[in-house]
This record gives sequence, structure tokens and C-alpha cells, in this order.
Amino acid sequence: MQKVKLPKRLDPIKTATKRSEYSGIVVAKDMPRWLDAIYAGADNVHVEVKFTKDAQGLTLFHGTLETTAELICQRCNKPYGHPVHVDFNFTPVQGNELDALELPEAYEPVEVDEHGEVNLLQLFEDELIISLPIVSLHAEDVCTVKEDDMKFGKLKPEQERENPFAVLQKLKRDQE
Repeated sequence: MQKVKLPKRLDPIKTATKRSEYSGIVVAKDMPRWLDAIYAGADNVHVEVKFTKDAQGLTLFHGTLETTAELICQRCNKPYGHPVHVDFNFTPVQGNELDALELPEAYEPVEVDEHGEVNLLQLFEDELIISLPIVSLHAEDVCTVKEDDMKFGKLKPEQERENPFAVLQKLKRDQE
């Protein structure tokens, strides 16, 4: 199957009725928040997505996102390659039916707009950003900063301060 550029917006219910499958790319430059979150990255994000109806009749679209990103190691401050792989399971819902629906735990609800469409580009961008590590670090054996390099001297012991209640204790002894 040839990789094609995916649509930015679509109606997931109509697409699921057709049982459509997409295998394609999303251009990374169309995702400014993703590019702001990483140091550098691949030009394209590879996307596999299938639109179906499950046994309960719920519309479902699931698939994977794959790309590579360069992140800055917080230990040595140098960029390193980080593979990004995201699996997703979404079901579209209207804003008012979210509370009434009892969705299976594996499905994540996605709100559709007033036209019944989902912004795939924004949804995929959110998933990529969420998949990034909280603190980006090389593996310890690969990082140029070793454990000995992370020690910056010795802390001086804090000076002993007098107990603020010592004065009261002294007064109490004097009264006895």
C-alpha cells in the first residue's frame, strides 16, 4: 500500500461505516506544538488508522503513530534520538452524550465538532506530545556525564541555631 498524505479533518462515523483504513503520513511542519516540544524531528509522522464499528455498535478508530524525535538530554545537555511509537483507540462522542455513555476502558472519547468531524491533525499532535518522556535522558551508559561528574562539592553543615524556646525555658527555671 502506498503512503499518502492523510486528511486533516474527517467524519469518523461516516468513515467507520465505510470501514476505511488509512496508511499514510502527516507532515510534521503542520504540527507546530509538536515541533516546539522537541529539539528536532523527522519530516513526517507515519500513521496507520482503521475506522470500524465494534460489537456494541460504537464507532471506533484505532491505529499507530510512528516517528523519531531528537530530544535534549537533561543530564549532559546534548541531543539524542528518541523513537516515538503511539497506539491509540478513540471513539467519537458529542459533548452532551459523554456522561451518558459507558465506554469500555480501552476507548478514549474524542469530542466531535458541530459538523460531526474530528481534527485528526490536532488529535495526533496531542498524542505525540503526551508520549514524550517527562524528563528526557540518555541511557546512563551512553550519556557523556557520569555519576561522578554530577557531584558539585560538599555541603557545609548548617550552623546550629539556638532553640527559640530556650529563653522561655530559662525563665521557667528562674521562677522556680
